[in-house]
Amino acid sequence: MNARTRTALAGALVLGLAAGPLTVPALADAPAAATVTGGPDVEALRAALAGLPDHDATAALIRVGGRGSWSGAAGVRNVRTGTPVLEQARFRAGSTTKVVTAAVALQLAAEGNVDLDASVGTYLPGLLTADFTKPVTVRQLLNFTSGIQPGTSFGDTVEEEYPHRFETLTPEEVVASAVAKGPAFDPGTRQEYNNINYTILGMLIEKVTGDTYEHQAALRIFRPVGMRYTSFPEGADPCIHGPHNRGYQAMGGKLVDVTEWNMSDRWAAGDMISTTVDLERFVIALFRGKVVPEPQLKEMFTVPDIPGATRSASLERFVVDGREVWGKTGARPGYHTVIAATRDLSRTLVYSVNGTDAKGDGMKLVRRFGLPAFHH
Repeated sequence: MNARTRTALAGALVLGLAAGPLTVPALADAPAAATVTGGPDVEALRAALAGLPDHDATAALIRVGGRGSWSGAAGVRNVRTGTPVLEQARFRAGSTTKVVTAAVALQLAAEGNVDLDASVGTYLPGLLTADFTKPVTVRQLLNFTSGIQPGTSFGDTVEEEYPHRFETLTPEEVVASAVAKGPAFDPGTRQEYNNINYTILGMLIEKVTGDTYEHQAALRIFRPVGMRYTSFPEGADPCIHGPHNRGYQAMGGKLVDVTEWNMSDRWAAGDMISTTVDLERFVIALFRGKVVPEPQLKEMFTVPDIPGATRSASLERFVVDGREVWGKTGARPGYHTVIAATRDLSRTLVYSVNGTDAKGDGMKLVRRFGLPAFHH
């Protein structure tokens, strides 16, 4: 695993919520394709972007594709200067990273290098303690039914984590702390979403390939798909390199700039930096079977037969106006991301919203910026 070094930096831009009037760029006219029958609810999408920045977000980038495409952007790049939003900005993609991790693992399964029904101990011997009396399989990591508990963190809220934003917790430390807690439930009996499953998958990918997870993601996913502006930070680097809109978190009645943040502990579960164009390319290629071949691709569209389960291997199943939609949300301080599509790609959605509470009520942002893409 590549070295992850501790970085000590200081200072953050703290801005009052009442920053005065800000210039919001006008939305571009919707392309003609948006008028086709069955297209997205453009009026609702325009309304979602109108007035940014506001209490919920400082900026938003939306791309809708399929039968009826539309794109829009609004808000500001920087609330202090009021600089208009960058439409091709890079951003922290959060847990949409898990879809890439699942794709790499499923490619290894297609190649015969990983058996989804094999225990984690087959590939990472000694990782799980004797407290795990029942074997945890690779498939159970993929679909969040492993029973492994979350690992240690710097806090349960952004406010608690903020003072530690330049400190480092390695994936190994996080996994060791999770395993030390013992299982939360027998594997395969419940589905509970958490990051630890995909942190372990990242370790498994490295062990099986003898390579870094980051290089495998680039080699197998980013380069073949044409995701030119997608990458992982170098170790504990807290910066988003290249053009980006700054992220903010509402804390104590103020907007606090949270753009620079060491996310290395999220790693294969949530450390990716990307763009809306790149993520759209990825979703289309993935759903078309260009990234993961059948039958392994079926894992991404199969929810385990467990009461209350809604997730497959990295994706979650939703029904919007009678349409079955498969997608993934991602949230890091200052950045909220969604990738989603119908199985036949008749409608796709990718957005990045600079939410002022991006890790809070994500469904509030989904309802505003995402669901109109799938309304009739």
